[in-house]
Amino acid sequence: MPIIVNLDVMMARRKMSLNELSDKVGLTLSNLSILKTGKAKAIRFSTLETICNVLECQPGDLLEYATDEPKTTTH
Repeated sequence: MPIIVNLDVMMARRKMSLNELSDKVGLTLSNLSILKTGKAKAIRFSTLETICNVLECQPGDLLEYATDEPKTTTH
């Protein structure tokens, strides 16, 4: 049941670099990189709110829930 972080997608849509986002959000490049690569175990709501404000998006634009179960198709 992984949570997929689409930070890189939103940054690309806003044409924003990791350095620029780091400056505007007030997080280190290291912490943003951990979040961007999906290695973060948690994120504070205040951090998520700040990132959403800077990227002008909703939390659902950044975070996506994916199940581990394979999708079955019916014919």
